[in-house]
Amino acid sequence: MAAPTVRFRRLAEQVAEELRRRILAGELTDDSVLPKEDELLVEFAISKPSLREAMRILEAEGLLTVRRGKRGGAVIHRPTPANVAYTMGLVLGSRQVSLADVATALLQVEPACAALCAGRPDRKSTVVPILRRLHEESVAAVDDLPQATSASRRYHEALVTHCGNTTMLVMAGALETLWSAHEQSWSSQVTDHSTVPVPERRAVLEDHRQVIDAIDVGDAQRARDLAAAHLMHVQHYPGRSGVVDPAMIRPRGLSPIRDDDA
Repeated sequence: MAAPTVRFRRLAEQVAEELRRRILAGELTDDSVLPKEDELLVEFAISKPSLREAMRILEAEGLLTVRRGKRGGAVIHRPTPANVAYTMGLVLGSRQVSLADVATALLQVEPACAALCAGRPDRKSTVVPILRRLHEESVAAVDDLPQATSASRRYHEALVTHCGNTTMLVMAGALETLWSAHEQSWSSQVTDHSTVPVPERRAVLEDHRQVIDAIDVGDAQRARDLAAAHLMHVQHYPGRSGVVDPAMIRPRGLSPIRDDDA
């Protein structure tokens, strides 16, 4: 019987794994800076090239941003749905997946999030006030298409963010990020704001209000149905042509290395 294959892990991978564990566990907090290089060299008893390789591994994963110069250091980034969206965007972009495909997926998961919001026992204190505030912002911005689009997207993203299910938040949040990037890009390029007349924008916002009302009274099925009908109506505004472009949603932790004050 052949002996099992044992994979030897390089020191850099071992150090990256330990630092990754600390970041994910919250022992190293978001936006804080890793200990200085000299301290890490002593703690891990590792060579400078191996330590820097470990830093590159974590930076490629979006967990660090390495800054050079006087204000240098490795800034920590706890992973967010934006990181998931970027990775999803890379995969979909590599397969030339259409935005219509993303829209179809969103049509399935966002109504489910609306239903989950309606099913939360604490919805009147944790969900509804936020959605109503965002709805008021949308109504106030209705005359300006880019502002109205931005406010509307925040409402849709909040439906996902406050659904109460972490797995759905991450999965649906990635889809929302992709679609929001598409809508924001579209609205910023529209020169004729009458493309979507104000009365139609108000009708869209009335859909939002009805979904919020259904969530408020805890009617999960109605919230789901209204959210689905609303998406089928509004997704044609920015168009569904073209393919996914991950460059529009590059998260902060995946930004290029900057040579500040080098």
